[in-house]
Amino acid sequence: MNDDMNDNEPVDMEEDFAAMLEASIAGVGQELEPGAKIEATILQMGPDWTFLDVGQKGEGVLASAELLDAEGNPTVAAGDLVPVYFLSRRDGELRFTTRIGGGGSGTEQLQQAYQAGIPVEGRIDKEIKGGYDVALSGNVRAFCPFSQLGLRQVDPTEMIGRSLSFRITQFGERGRNIVVSHRVLLDEERAVQRESLRQTLKEGQMVNGTVTNLRDFGAFVDIGGIEGLLPISEISYGRVEDIETVLEVGQQLDLIVKKVDWANNKFSFSLRDTLADPWLKVGSSYRVGGQYVGTVSRLAPFGAFVTLEEGVDGLLHISKMGEGQRVRHPQDLFKVGQQVRVVIDKIDEAERRISLALAEQSEESVETSYTEDSGGRGLGTLGELLKAGQQKKERRQRK
Repeated sequence: MNDDMNDNEPVDMEEDFAAMLEASIAGVGQELEPGAKIEATILQMGPDWTFLDVGQKGEGVLASAELLDAEGNPTVAAGDLVPVYFLSRRDGELRFTTRIGGGGSGTEQLQQAYQAGIPVEGRIDKEIKGGYDVALSGNVRAFCPFSQLGLRQVDPTEMIGRSLSFRITQFGERGRNIVVSHRVLLDEERAVQRESLRQTLKEGQMVNGTVTNLRDFGAFVDIGGIEGLLPISEISYGRVEDIETVLEVGQQLDLIVKKVDWANNKFSFSLRDTLADPWLKVGSSYRVGGQYVGTVSRLAPFGAFVTLEEGVDGLLHISKMGEGQRVRHPQDLFKVGQQVRVVIDKIDEAERRISLALAEQSEESVETSYTEDSGGRGLGTLGELLKAGQQKKERRQRK
C-alpha cells in the first residue's frame, strides 16, 4: 500500500506543478486594452527608457523623460510604484506612458489618447472667450472651458503659462476641434482619495487641510478627497467675531476630525482642539479677590462679559454695577472693547465660570463711558456721576 502511494506521488506533483504553471500563465497573459491604467514597479532607469514590472508576460517600457522634473532630475527611483497607461504591445515589449505630450507626433497620437482616455500634457497659452487656449503636443491647439480647469474658480491670469495634464473630451474635424478637461482628472483623483479616507478616517484623528471658502458660520476645509466644515465656534477658545480676521482662503491647517457621516456626506473639524486649553491654568493664574484688567467682549441684558485672556471670560452681573444705583442695561455704562478693572468674586473651574465685580474705578476707565457729561472737569467716582445725573433729571422735571 505504501509502495502504491510512493509510485503515485511524482505524478501528483507533476499535475500540481502543471496546474500552477497554467494558472500563472493565464494570469500573466491577460490582455491589456490600450488606455488601461495600472500600477507598475520601476526595475531600472536608463537615459532613454525605464523598464517596468507590470505583472504581464513581456517587458514594460516607459520613456524616462516622463519621469524627470523641470531641471532634468529623476522624480522616482528603482522600486517605486508609478501609475501608467498602456499604449501598445510589439514583439513582447509593452509600451506605457504616464501622459502624452512634449513630442511632435501631432494629431495621430492625440486621437489615440482620446480613444483610450490617456491624459495628455498641455500648456495654457492664453485666455479666450469662455475658457483657455491650450497648446498640446505637436503644437496642436485645444480649448479648455473655465469650468473644466479645476474644482473651484481660479484667477485666469494666474493660470497663463502653466503646464497641466488634461483628458481629451472631444476630438473632431481631424484634430482641428479638440476640447480638453483638467477637472475630470482631479475628480478621478479625489474619488480614489475619498475611498481611501472611507477606510481610514476616524473621529478624533488629526488631519491637514486647506481652507477653500469662508462664511459667517465657519470655514470649509478640503483634506484631500472630502470637504468639511470648521464651525466658527471650533476655531478658537476665544470668541471669534469676524472669521476673516483669523483665517484666509488657501491657508493650511492641522485639524481634529469631530464628525464623520458618510451617509449624509457631512464632515466637521476643530482647530480649537489642537490648541492648549487656557482653562487648565486658570487655577494657578487667577485667585478669588484678585484684581485684574479685562476687556468687555459682549453685553447682555443681565450683564457684561469681560475677557481676562483669550478663552477665559468672566461675567460682571448687572446687579454689581452702579454702586447700588439701578442700571437699566450694561450698555448704559460700558461698551464693547472697553478696558475695565475687575475683582474676581468666584471661580467655578468645573463649570468654567468666573463671577466678577467692579474694582475701584479709576478716572481713566470711567472717562471712556461718560465723556459727554465731563464738561472738561474731572469725572469723580461712578456713584457721583449717577447721583449728578439723577439730580439733573429732577431739575428738568421741576421746570
